Amino acid sequence: MDSSLVRKIEKAKDYALQPERIKFAQCKATFKGNNDDHEISYEAGTWRCSCHYFSGHNTCSHIMAMQIILEGMVTGERPITA
Repeated sequence: MDSSLVRKIEKAKDYALQPERIKFAQCKATFKGNNDDHEISYEAGTWRCSCHYFSGHNTCSHIMAMQIILEGMVTGERPITA
């Protein structure tokens, strides 16, 4: 392995320990729920989910899970509290 690649791998490991460096502007994901798969998207501070609960409440457990996973990496988010 060449030395420049070794340095890049080391730098990547350092970056991975600093998630605050990452800010998502948009993303799409498929969430495998207990009953069905759900399409989740995030763009410009707005979350969307294809599940039935989201359509009436503008939030759901799938989005809450993504907010916890991506905490600090998406803009305009409030922490999830119980």
